[in-house]
Amino acid sequence: MLGTTVRHAVETQLQVVVVAAAELVPMLSQQLAARDIIALGESTVAKGVGHAIAAGVAERSGAPGWLLLPGHMPLVRPASLLAVAKSLEHHPVVHADHKGRRGYPVAFAAELYSELVMLSADDDASRLLTRYPAHIEDVADPGVVLSIDTAADLAQMRRLAAHSL
Repeated sequence: MLGTTVRHAVETQLQVVVVAAAELVPMLSQQLAARDIIALGESTVAKGVGHAIAAGVAERSGAPGWLLLPGHMPLVRPASLLAVAKSLEHHPVVHADHKGRRGYPVAFAAELYSELVMLSADDDASRLLTRYPAHIEDVADPGVVLSIDTAADLAQMRRLAAHSL
């Protein structure tokens, strides 16, 4: 699943940095250069998403902005990533949206760097999103709202894929 998410991100030709648990590095190394992988130890992974975001942003501190895409969202199309990235040129915060449902990626402009590198708790990013109104980028991609968090989610996605073929 993570491999597909990374492949879609790489297809955009945007700079890609993956922040992941150390045990995923061998798999990620098949798709990315070592400089584009940030391996987190168990203690850091346990600290949550805020730490992962801060690590990725700090690693690319000179970037004009950052698109955040959870690894468990392999159905997000490269075109959706590019649409959000393009919109970030004009807005400090951007969310992908499909038929009125907010999804991923979510993007932050460089002006929010100091706040992003200070994230630590899981809900810190959510609190940041409440302080800065997000531009909604409408995309014709249901993948932006479809995450695979459990084995049941994966089974449901496979059933849907089988029926759509």
